[in-house]
Amino acid sequence: MTKTRILTGITTTGTPHLGNYAGAIRPAIVASRRSDVDSFYFLADYHALIKCDDPARIQRSRLEIAATWLACGLDVDKATFYRQSDIPEIPELCWLLTCVAGKGLLNRAHAYKASVDKNVEQGEDPDAGVTMGLFSYPVLMAADILMFNAQKIPVGRDQVQHVEMARDIGQRFNHLFGKGKELFAMPEAVIEEEVATLPGLDGRKMSKSYDNTIPLFSSSKQLKEAIARIVTDSRLPGEPKDTDGSHLFTLYQAFSTQEQQRAFREELHGGLAWGEAKNRLFELLDAELGEARERYAALIARPADLEDILLAGAAKARRIATPFLGELREAVGLRSFREQVQVAGETKKKAVKSARLVSFRDDDGSFRFRLLDAAGEQLFLSRAFSDGKAAGQASKRLQSVEELDIRQQDSGFAVYLDGEVVAESPAFADAAAIQVAIASVCEALKPQE
Repeated sequence: MTKTRILTGITTTGTPHLGNYAGAIRPAIVASRRSDVDSFYFLADYHALIKCDDPARIQRSRLEIAATWLACGLDVDKATFYRQSDIPEIPELCWLLTCVAGKGLLNRAHAYKASVDKNVEQGEDPDAGVTMGLFSYPVLMAADILMFNAQKIPVGRDQVQHVEMARDIGQRFNHLFGKGKELFAMPEAVIEEEVATLPGLDGRKMSKSYDNTIPLFSSSKQLKEAIARIVTDSRLPGEPKDTDGSHLFTLYQAFSTQEQQRAFREELHGGLAWGEAKNRLFELLDAELGEARERYAALIARPADLEDILLAGAAKARRIATPFLGELREAVGLRSFREQVQVAGETKKKAVKSARLVSFRDDDGSFRFRLLDAAGEQLFLSRAFSDGKAAGQASKRLQSVEELDIRQQDSGFAVYLDGEVVAESPAFADAAAIQVAIASVCEALKPQE
């Protein structure tokens, strides 16, 4: 079964609030449980550096947001959960995309335009205080999305433009370097209409920028106090309340069933006092968040466990990102000289063998090799070796064994030597594609007579 890849992230600049939960975390976790979905969720801590220059705040926010996802029920065995900063391939891809992104396109980004308009209104230089991080924010977001070829991107309405810009940049890269091949899939924004613009205490969109948020895992007492500050109109107890224009009712609507909404609407139309209405909202939220609040507190108290979970998620993500970035580097011409020599030698000696093994040195200094088919598609990537000699010996042995030990796993396969994994394949669309790839590996590495 072909799975739809979903990706979303939260910027680590503050404490998670109800808007984050209703607009991103809750629907993302629900989606991750579907058998037809491949989920990627991340802490956008590089993005946080654009908005915040307080290291302690960013560090605390990373911890709180990681604990929030897990406390709310994210299953890291089913989803890929990682920190943006743990994937070095993302900033490298960001640079590749920066080299094809038009300045005119970035000039139209909402955040940049808002800064320019504010400066002009105040009589300042249009670009006063504008950093390159802010200006190129959409390129980094495009790298987040395109790195994993995500197809569906759950976002708030104000972020739709960034997904559209990711499409524009990805299409430009495909056109310049794809040679007829779609290197990047085209992402689509997904919005839940009911919760896309959840209101805060003052009726504006709930946002850390407006300081109008309701913290997600505050104590019951703090939650009740926050709800008491929600702005309502001046209608007295006994007077009918307008639910269509009520921020309080909109919040209630985002966390209740259809039956609960209908009953609450009738009570408000019947003159329910705002104070009692706020108490109803508190009881609803306290009941929904109580168990998750306890799990959150336990996770916050064990930061080392959170670190282990995130590093495991990063390793899982990099099994996709590393070989894909290698493919992109080759596409733009950043190729190994050793590979060119090797390919030339193979062409003379055994022209009939179209697939090829390519050795290279990774960014961390380790040595690897990968098997590419005739079209340059990666069939597998080896594990990291501490020295080139060991990598070369493993590569030679794979070309000399009479029968390869290849075992199917998840959406791909692993190659074994002496009972240990020596290489793994990328993910494939279905079982048939896996079998075709395994057959190609066996044919490519068949000992020459």
